[in-house]
Amino acid sequence: MNAMRISSNRITDLLPNEIFVFGSNIAGYHCRGAAGLALEKFGAIWGQGVGLQGQCYAIPTMYKDVHAIQPFIDEFLTFAYYHPELTFLVTEIGCGIAGFKPCDIAPLFHSAIERNLSNIFLPISFYSCY
Repeated sequence: MNAMRISSNRITDLLPNEIFVFGSNIAGYHCRGAAGLALEKFGAIWGQGVGLQGQCYAIPTMYKDVHAIQPFIDEFLTFAYYHPELTFLVTEIGCGIAGFKPCDIAPLFHSAIERNLSNIFLPISFYSCY
């Protein structure tokens, strides 16, 4: 396994080049949890459920089937690959209101580890699933 890049489980402030990656719903109703924090502190846009907004990046996670999230994560990984100047701090997306467990979501990020995307930091709980 490549070097572990671990995001903090308590992100309250960001450096100028850091991006807060949070779980969203497709409608962009950022009410609670990490989505609420993204709206309050990091520039999330109400009504935008996917992608870069302010100093954060939304990945929709409110689905019954975890595999429905994969295309959004793949889109995120491509975005991160083309923006090496940014550091992406991924939260435990999908593991709060959406109801998934870290080991449900972690495999969806496996290609970030395989490709050694050095600008993506994952929760330690995801690493324990590999």
